[in-house]
Amino acid sequence: MRGKNGFFQLIIKQDGTYLKIFKAEEGGQPISYEEISNYLMDIHINEFDIIVIGKALASDESPIEVKLTSMPILPVDEFLKIEVSEDRMYVKGRFYPPSDRGNLMTKDDIVRKLVSNGIKYGADEAVISDFLTNRKYCTDYILAKATSPVQGHDAQIIYHFNTDLTLKPKTNEDGTVDFHQLDMISHCKKGDLLATLIPVDFGTPGIDVYGNLIKPVKVNNKVLRHGKNIHLSEDGLRMYSDVDGHVTLADGRVFVSDTYEIPADVNTSTGDINYDGNVVVKGNVITGFTVKAKGDIEVYGVVEGAYLEAGGHIILRRGMQGMNRGVLKANGNIVSKFIENSQVIAGGNVTTETILHSKVSAKGEISVSGRRGLVTGGEIRSGTMITVKTAGSQMGTATLLEVGIDPTISDEFKEIEIKIAMLQGEKEKIAQAFALFKKRLEKGAQITEDKKELLRTISQNNIKIEEQLKQAKARYEELKIEMETNTYGAIKVQDTIYPGTKLIIGNVVYFVRNVIQHSKFVRDRADVKVIPL
Repeated sequence: MRGKNGFFQLIIKQDGTYLKIFKAEEGGQPISYEEISNYLMDIHINEFDIIVIGKALASDESPIEVKLTSMPILPVDEFLKIEVSEDRMYVKGRFYPPSDRGNLMTKDDIVRKLVSNGIKYGADEAVISDFLTNRKYCTDYILAKATSPVQGHDAQIIYHFNTDLTLKPKTNEDGTVDFHQLDMISHCKKGDLLATLIPVDFGTPGIDVYGNLIKPVKVNNKVLRHGKNIHLSEDGLRMYSDVDGHVTLADGRVFVSDTYEIPADVNTSTGDINYDGNVVVKGNVITGFTVKAKGDIEVYGVVEGAYLEAGGHIILRRGMQGMNRGVLKANGNIVSKFIENSQVIAGGNVTTETILHSKVSAKGEISVSGRRGLVTGGEIRSGTMITVKTAGSQMGTATLLEVGIDPTISDEFKEIEIKIAMLQGEKEKIAQAFALFKKRLEKGAQITEDKKELLRTISQNNIKIEEQLKQAKARYEELKIEMETNTYGAIKVQDTIYPGTKLIIGNVVYFVRNVIQHSKFVRDRADVKVIPL
């Protein structure tokens, strides 16, 4: 069991003031010179013999009494020294005994001492009573404690439907893609529970020892956000569908839409289509027309040189003959029987059986399989993986397959290169204008107010261009590093790849000069490695 700490006491005699030192009991903390010195200064005894105190502390004798000064002082009452923690969560008190004929502190004296130090909350009466009952000096007492705040939690939304836009279509055992079983839409029925909100808990404030509120950590609140055909429960915690349809999540808002169905072709009889939900076209989409949908687009016929844009997936049950003007653009997957002379941009995967002379880019995988699995001509770019049966042609048709870099990053990199060049060109023009003004001034020409205003405008434009150039170069370096460090991605050729085909993996280029079969191409440091399948 821990014994009492060492302590000291002032003794006042006719011939001066003395210090009586009591050694610590077994397990207790010894008294230090620094504590004695601080106490004496607190009660305004500034002159004393340091050496005498030091010898007394080093002595084994207990108690031991040494003379501090030849001047007697008035009696000193029991003394309390208070220290507040940096986080204001507790108050530490340390008591010192009274001198002979000094007064002991009462409970009221201790409370007044706390109040005089600004302590307004959390006084621990049990600890104070414990001291008054069994006084221990030069010992720390926690005289007051703050109330810690109770931390809350963020609101949370649980969605009861599929929010993933990267689903892949089913592949049959023979390797063909099943274009009839494309269950990639989150269907819902009237009355279906769509989402549940777990409410925010803001927590409970605490109070520090000075009586100030301690706010809990800030949390994020959320509400159930939705569009048409949806209602919430009375307490706002559950979301239900009002109709049969499909459900999607966009920018934190839930939408339920009926599908808009065009029974025949999209042509002059329908005009362009722009719809908030899904669009199903039973016929063809004729050249020059546009179909836009916030949900999915499904076309049963052929898409010609048209523009299709979907917030979800695009599914073409036959395919696209783009005539070098057709565009498919989707945030999700794009599935088509064939793609010819078209531009295709997918935020997810692209799945088809044939790609001819087209530009196709996807954040996810590009899979060209089925009976033909042929890619000939054009540019095929995937962020992760390209899988084909046959690439290029026996005629040596120029074909590009690129993986390992998100196409959106690659496009942004090229755009910033152009932007930097344009900004630098503008900067050079401004420098020439400044040089011309300077030359005129050196020749003693007078600058009119109009010219001065023009000079100010040019100067302001120069500042803006400098800032734009700085930001563009910083972004350029970020993208460059990201592109240079990309080592993932692969190209699979299940059958044959012909000469004339160019492969890019990350930033490594590989030219196919001989027929290669049944191989996988991956990046190996600064080279492309060919691995047999």
